[in-house]
Amino acid sequence: MHIAHVGVFVEDLDKIVAFYKRYFDVKVSDVYHNEQTSFSSRILSFDDGAKLEVCSRDDVFEVDRSGFTCGFQHVALSLGSREDVDELTERIEEDGYDHLDGPRVTGDGFYESVIADPEGNLIELTV
Repeated sequence: MHIAHVGVFVEDLDKIVAFYKRYFDVKVSDVYHNEQTSFSSRILSFDDGAKLEVCSRDDVFEVDRSGFTCGFQHVALSLGSREDVDELTERIEEDGYDHLDGPRVTGDGFYESVIADPEGNLIELTV
């Protein structure tokens, strides 16, 4: 058994797709759109086969991101080396996106950095 994909609702599908293409070199599916429900989605495929489905829908509103909530908290993306974590963290920060923590070695031994995508979804960049 394995996770087939993880889905996340976003407000601006195109903006999120562009972010993941630029920084994580994902392959992007065509848009699926259901006119009855206003649901749209695209599948972002990473080189290792992992998939992230980004979705939007007219009746889904932004959540309060002022603190921790129950539910999925972040997605962790393994970049392969500390140098890659450092480099991508710096690049994302220089481009004006939120860099929230690290790079550092966490208490449980991971080398990671935490950034936020354009809508505030947390991404751990790790080895």
